[in-house]
Amino acid sequence: MALKIACGQIEIIAGRPDLNTKKMLQLINLARKESVDILVFPELAIPGALIGDLWEQNAFLKDCETYGQQVIAATQGITVVFGNVAIDWKRKNKDGHVRKYNAAFTALDGKLISTEQGLDYVAKTALPAYRQFDDPRYFSGQETLLKDKRISLKNGMGSVTATIRNVKYKLGLLLGEDTWTEATPLSVPFMLKQGGAEILCNLSSSTFTLGKNSKRHIIFGKQAKELQMPVVYCNHTGIQNTGKNIYTFDGQSCVYGPDGMVKAAAPMFEEKLLIFSWDKDTEKIRAYSAEDELIATEDDETAIIYKTIRYGTGLFLKQTGIKRMVLGASGGIDSAVTAALFTDILGPHQVLLVNMPSRYNSELTKNLAQQLAENLGCCYTIVPINDSVSHTVEQLYTPIHNYTTNRDFKVELNGIMYENIQARDRGSRILAGFSAAFKGGISCNANKAEITVGYGTFYGDLIGLFCPMGDLWKYQVYALGRYINEYVYKRRVIPEPVFTIRPSAELSQEQTVGNGGDPLVYEYHDYLLRAFVENWEKISPADILKHYIDQDLEAFLGCDEGLIARLFPSHAAFCQDLERWYGLFTGLAVAKRIQAPPVLSLSKRAFGTDCREAQMTTYYSLDYKEMKDKLLVQERLF
Repeated sequence: MALKIACGQIEIIAGRPDLNTKKMLQLINLARKESVDILVFPELAIPGALIGDLWEQNAFLKDCETYGQQVIAATQGITVVFGNVAIDWKRKNKDGHVRKYNAAFTALDGKLISTEQGLDYVAKTALPAYRQFDDPRYFSGQETLLKDKRISLKNGMGSVTATIRNVKYKLGLLLGEDTWTEATPLSVPFMLKQGGAEILCNLSSSTFTLGKNSKRHIIFGKQAKELQMPVVYCNHTGIQNTGKNIYTFDGQSCVYGPDGMVKAAAPMFEEKLLIFSWDKDTEKIRAYSAEDELIATEDDETAIIYKTIRYGTGLFLKQTGIKRMVLGASGGIDSAVTAALFTDILGPHQVLLVNMPSRYNSELTKNLAQQLAENLGCCYTIVPINDSVSHTVEQLYTPIHNYTTNRDFKVELNGIMYENIQARDRGSRILAGFSAAFKGGISCNANKAEITVGYGTFYGDLIGLFCPMGDLWKYQVYALGRYINEYVYKRRVIPEPVFTIRPSAELSQEQTVGNGGDPLVYEYHDYLLRAFVENWEKISPADILKHYIDQDLEAFLGCDEGLIARLFPSHAAFCQDLERWYGLFTGLAVAKRIQAPPVLSLSKRAFGTDCREAQMTTYYSLDYKEMKDKLLVQERLF
């Protein structure tokens, strides 16, 4: 007999158990009308996952229990598996807070179905404490639950038995990382198989990361094949945040057959009741709808990036109630891509582009900013800053009285101070003023390379509600601009010279598109900085220098072959450049990142909660110093 099973891929709103439960009840009714036998919801479907220390509020926990009872009561004639927090009010964790579990519940006909060990729920075993995750801070795991109940671990990974039309089905329940056995000491799927499970159901709250879905297909498919049983993966959509990071949840729920292949799949970033049939006798799995058999294979990384940024940014604006955006338009690629993004989401009349030229801005970039606004149909204005900057400088030369010496003195302004005054005048005065008057949020247009080395000004271009490009390297921003022209607008809204002019802050005579651009050579520094930030094992200058000495640094970083020899005429020049950017990355840039706006996380390590930092002084290892000294001595000798 074939069962009809469904994944309830819903948009979950963190911290709103009322809204999430309402949506779950609606989907239960829909599934019942579709004659679904088993409906699986995602992990922590009722409370949401990323809610910070709200997990420590007992009133919230009690409400989650109450809403969980509403879901249980609604299971007349249908088996429902759902994620919620489970609370043991009689016990406390080591921190003194009530004991909590990230748990999966199973209900039928208004009652919970207990596990083979008599437990009302299955708790998550693998509690992640990496990247943005900090589950052990709030939750205890399945091992603790079994220990409290005096059940052995070997016998504690039992199945939940659902009786459907007089036939018993053993469901093995897992949550999130329980199925990612490469990163956990216990193989929960294998233990469930040993305990008699006939089908595995993974309830997940999985954030989007570039490349993650392909890796999941490999791991989950391999497990399904090795265990010779179906694996159901149920994820949700929506956005949640950790304060400094906005995370998208991509959905892409699916079922893997015993052959390791995906048999049915839900789309990316869309709510969906994914229905499929499973016959445990013949082991056949069939998608209920033909369209669910078409497994999306997005090979183009840039297309995936744009889809994710547009989805996440749109939901972020919706949740915060922001209907308009104000952007500084410089004529460069970062502001152009950001403007095109917000225009696509909000519409042209809701986006205000402000060009704020000084005497250092070229006619080319000023014209490009205006052309961009015309092409997009945005609101646009020009506010020169020469007079206001001069007035600020004049005021800063006002005498200062020292009451200790009883003498007056004046401050001295150097070039970098003058540059920062321009940036702050643009951000904290003009854009902040337009933000209030236009009733819109301010966008921070920074990219990840700039954020990495602190190439931005406190209270200047680092202000803003949100930084949509903050987890993209410069080369990715350029690719995104090309994609926007070709596939989003299907015309050249971003003018061609924006892609070809050398990036420049245009803050001094030395920083113009004609005389000199940004100090970052993005063709190389994007990849160098990415190695420092995104590698799972933190890369140090010693690692970089060793690859340089071994003459395989370009292959290690992924940049163009021959680039390093063209950029650095000597070993000393290479080391000087390496220390310059590593010193900035680990120096004042840390303080700037702490104060920078939230970013939309896309990569495997985004600044913020995902990449935790402390403000310290720059340190170079003994290995680095030894290798550098030998290298420079050899260079002097020869």
